[in-house]
Amino acid sequence: MKRKISLPVQILIALVLGVIVGFVCFLGGFAGFAANWLKPFGDIFVNLLKFIVVPVVLLSMIDGILSMGDMRKVGSVAWKTVVYFLCTTAIACVIGLLFASLFNGAGLFPVLDTAGAEYEAKEFSGFMSTLVAIFPTNMWESFRTANMLQVIVISLLFGGAIMAAGERGGLCRDMVSSLYAVVEQLMTFIISLSPIGVFTYMAWVVATQGSEILVSLFLVILCAYIGYAVHAVLVYSMSARVFAGMSPVKFFRGAFAAMIFAFTSTSSAATLPVSKECAGELGAEDDIASFVLPLGSTINMDGTAIYQCVAAVFIASCAGMHLTLGQMVLVVVTATLASVGTAGTPGAGMIMLAMVLESLNIPVAYIGLIVAVDRIFDMGRTCLNVTGDIACSVCVTRWEAKK
Repeated sequence: MKRKISLPVQILIALVLGVIVGFVCFLGGFAGFAANWLKPFGDIFVNLLKFIVVPVVLLSMIDGILSMGDMRKVGSVAWKTVVYFLCTTAIACVIGLLFASLFNGAGLFPVLDTAGAEYEAKEFSGFMSTLVAIFPTNMWESFRTANMLQVIVISLLFGGAIMAAGERGGLCRDMVSSLYAVVEQLMTFIISLSPIGVFTYMAWVVATQGSEILVSLFLVILCAYIGYAVHAVLVYSMSARVFAGMSPVKFFRGAFAAMIFAFTSTSSAATLPVSKECAGELGAEDDIASFVLPLGSTINMDGTAIYQCVAAVFIASCAGMHLTLGQMVLVVVTATLASVGTAGTPGAGMIMLAMVLESLNIPVAYIGLIVAVDRIFDMGRTCLNVTGDIACSVCVTRWEAKK
């Protein structure tokens, strides 16, 4: 009997083949083929993921809340999750600034012409306005626009209400359980198609952006990716080791499928089905993972924090500025707070970077220097964010078990 190749191995093979095909297309001048004939299949796969994300988040969170059986446990899991993400985000900022300063001090950052740099930042209306916008006025509009923060709030409200209704809410409880079982089956089918999506998207990215990877911004991208790797090893795998007694090898092996998928899809929300499966294999309780992972996909932005710190130092260098220690502290504080303040906002990474540059009195238009290769940064930072979500679910599971 032939042994079936596991999904992580299928995804890895698809990733390698995608890189090879992408470089062949890039070197042979067939980038148009990759964009017109390969990428559409990846788009179909991502569309299916986006289609399933809202039902998965809504039903998994409600089911998770009901499985906990006690709103006090929900509150306990919630504050542990938020504190974990805030602490890791602050550490991510420090790591990003450290490596960016080392690269800049060694003269490794390229000096680019800032004359053609143009970028119009989206306006950030402030933390309180964002807080108000979290609470929906129309449930169906929240579902239609896939506003994940609002979907999470809806899940919390309905989950708490069904629990408070007791026996009278039994029918709703059974409906949620039944619907979630159906959605899980659909989710399993869509996940099985992930190697196709990884192959086509990877081939398209390499074929169309190979020149940028190999030329002017290579060192800036390298600096960010070193920061991503160090943060994943020192913070995530070590926290899983210290708090959950899990070896780094076991942790990364279990999270591998979600990491690769996030790397190619650049969407924490779209990776949720795979993340949930990986977290379960690593020992995270289903109800806790169902709560932590959707919340983490919205507010956990460690990868974005590292990216914007590296980008801030690079852009400051291009503008002829050298950041002082006080300015670096300001970057850490601004980036940590902004990671929650811009949660769920489209283009959150760019909005956060614009806020950091404004706090340093650097022209926001300079973001145009790196916006062309933002997807390359985005692949790594999304991978890191998803890894953090899984690590948090494992740690919170252990903390709740110790209670």
